[in-house]
Amino acid sequence: MSFRIYFSSSSKVWDDISWIYGIEEAGFDGWEIVADGSYRLDNPENVRRIDEAIASTHLGITVHAPYADLNLATLNHPIWRESVRQVSCCIEQASEWTDRVTVHPGYISPVGKIMPDRVWEFQKVALREIGKVASDHGVVACLENMIGAREFLCRDPGELLGMTEGIGGVGITIDIGHAHTMGLVRDFLPLVSRASHMHVHDNHGQSDEHLPIGEGSVDWEAVGPVIGRNFAGVVVIEGRGVAEGKRSLAVVRGWQE
Repeated sequence: MSFRIYFSSSSKVWDDISWIYGIEEAGFDGWEIVADGSYRLDNPENVRRIDEAIASTHLGITVHAPYADLNLATLNHPIWRESVRQVSCCIEQASEWTDRVTVHPGYISPVGKIMPDRVWEFQKVALREIGKVASDHGVVACLENMIGAREFLCRDPGELLGMTEGIGGVGITIDIGHAHTMGLVRDFLPLVSRASHMHVHDNHGQSDEHLPIGEGSVDWEAVGPVIGRNFAGVVVIEGRGVAEGKRSLAVVRGWQE
């Protein structure tokens, strides 16, 4: 199968937008906008600046919805409502550029630990609302598996599928780096053919380091061929900068052969 390779960097959300021209120069097919900081899509000036920059490149676009201080699974209803609103607003604007938006699941607060069933239901209701907005705008909202922190939802394949099953407008983003912090990379590989979107980066299995591929301990010899055979969408290399991303790009291109 053939897939496209994009680049994304959450560490760049406060940088001047001129950095994105290095993405195309490095040989990437596109850019995944992290819609936080200076790239929040609920700010018309940000949207204008991003739109002008995109128009001056040949980059394809996907978007990562905002997640800083948001929680789609909180039992604090005003915070929950605002979290749903911000993600939905992002999807509406992103639909001008893309049909894929990655969304982080929520996490369990101290109060939520007392009522885990309600946490699960709040997250489900949030996804139904977000999925409806996504469907109405021709977008798939892709729920992402999370890192090995106990408070996060959707850290393993069963929970990710269980959370998204049967919800219109909602797919999944498989993040290999996140899966490695859980020791579950091989468990996620059978889901690759079902993924709507993918993120790749490396780490040593303890924290979300976002290292270039091959500089951590992910078994890429097992991962690469599975993606190459079974995935035809966008693979996003997430990195700390374009120079590091370029090192990963050389590896990922080899999966296409």
